[in-house]
Amino acid sequence: NAEAYFSADDKSLIFMHSGEGVPCDQMYTMPVDTPDGKPAVPKLVSTGKGRTTCGYFFPTGGRILFSSTHEASATCPPRPDYSHGYVWPIYSTYQIYTAKPDGSDLRALSHSPGSYNAESTISRDGKKIVFTSTRNGDLDVYTMNADGSDVRQLTHELGYDGGAFFSDDGKKIVYRSQQPKTPEEIADYKDLLSRDLIRPGNLEIWVMDADGKNKRQVTHNGAANFAPYFFPGGKRIIFASNMANQKDPSGFDLYAINVDGTGLEQITYHPDFDAFPMFSSDGKRLVWASNRNGKAPHETNIFIADWVE
Repeated sequence: NAEAYFSADDKSLIFMHSGEGVPCDQMYTMPVDTPDGKPAVPKLVSTGKGRTTCGYFFPTGGRILFSSTHEASATCPPRPDYSHGYVWPIYSTYQIYTAKPDGSDLRALSHSPGSYNAESTISRDGKKIVFTSTRNGDLDVYTMNADGSDVRQLTHELGYDGGAFFSDDGKKIVYRSQQPKTPEEIADYKDLLSRDLIRPGNLEIWVMDADGKNKRQVTHNGAANFAPYFFPGGKRIIFASNMANQKDPSGFDLYAINVDGTGLEQITYHPDFDAFPMFSSDGKRLVWASNRNGKAPHETNIFIADWVE
C-alpha cells in the first residue's frame, strides 16, 4: 500500500495496492475518515489488469489520473533484473489514463506507444498535467493540457527527471533529477535505460517554473532524494531521503527544506522506510507510506498524522 494522495477536498485518498489476490499494483480509493470510525474499505478503480502507478485526483473530484500497462498485457509486466543491482523498472508499456472516480469511462491521455508515460499529477486549477516520459529517448518531465493536448517537454538534460508536482498556485514545479556526469555514469545510465531500468542511487531535488525555465537545484547531498511535495504556500518542500543512512535500503526518512536549499529539517526518525509525503489542501494533515509496524518484512502501509508547526 503506497503512494497515497489526497483529493482536493481532503476527503479521499487514491493509492496503489498489491498483495494477496492482487499480484501487481492496482489503483484504489478510500475515504480518509469514516462516520463510524471503522477502517475504510478500499475500492478498486483501475482495470485489475497489468500494473498501475501514480494515481491522482483531478481538483474537481470528478475524475482520477493514473498510469497502467493493461492495454499491452493483462498480466503483470516482468520484474526488473536485479543482477544489475538495485534498479527501478521503467516499463515502456505505461500509458496515462483518466477515469471517473469509480473507474468507469476510462480514457487514454498519452498516445506514445513504446515509451514510458507515468508519474502524472495535475495543477490545482485543473488545467495542466505534469508527467515523465521517454518518448524522446530520455526520461524527461513534460506537461500537457488536462485533455492530453499541447504536450511540451520541460527538461532536456541527460538523466532521469521525474516525480513532479505543481505548487498550489501552479507557477512552480518540484521534481527529482539524476544527472550522470562521468563517462562511466553516463554509460551505465544509457545501458540500463535501454533495458527499461534506472539505478536511483543519486537523486537530487530541483525546482523550476511551470514552463521549464529557471531550473535550480535544491539539495546537494549526493543521496537518493525523491518524492518531493510543496508545503501549502510553496515556500518549503517535504521529501524522502536516505542522506543519513545511505547503506540501508530501508533508511529513508522525511525531511523538509526551503525552496532555496536552506533550513533542512528531519521530520521522521523511524528506522523503517518513510516516503511519498503529501499535505492535505488545508495543510493540517500529512499522509505518507511507511514500512513501520509491518506484519511482514518490507510490508508498506499508509499513515496519516496531524501537522503541527
